[in-house]
Amino acid sequence: MDNIDNRLLAELRHNGRASVSDLAVTLGLSRATVRNRIEKLEQQGDILGYSVVLRKDTITDPVRGLMMIGIEGRGTDRIIRQLHGLPEVRAVHSTNGRWDVIAEIGTDTLEAFDATLFSIRRFDGIVASETSLLLSTRKRA
Repeated sequence: MDNIDNRLLAELRHNGRASVSDLAVTLGLSRATVRNRIEKLEQQGDILGYSVVLRKDTITDPVRGLMMIGIEGRGTDRIIRQLHGLPEVRAVHSTNGRWDVIAEIGTDTLEAFDATLFSIRRFDGIVASETSLLLSTRKRA
């Protein structure tokens, strides 16, 4: 993948519905070149698909944090299912090291965030946790 492919991917990330003509003008390339590069990136598996981003997907929760969770025994799958059931849990990640799972949490208030932490800590099998509030986002994927 070269610089042109990277620029093309950046444009597609910004607007996955951009026409080949618009992409060609933006990148200073011919339509045929853009079309061929997109097809090549799809065939190589670099582009797996296209999706829609909803407005609500871009709204950031006022209170966000990461909860690192230590789990006793073999309860990880059950606890992950329980975490998926909480609307405040935005994502769940498995990890290595001291913690078994990291939960991304987002709420409207500190009180709601605290209530979510309290609820999660009561799950049977959680033996330890540590939470860090996210203060600001410097770069988004």
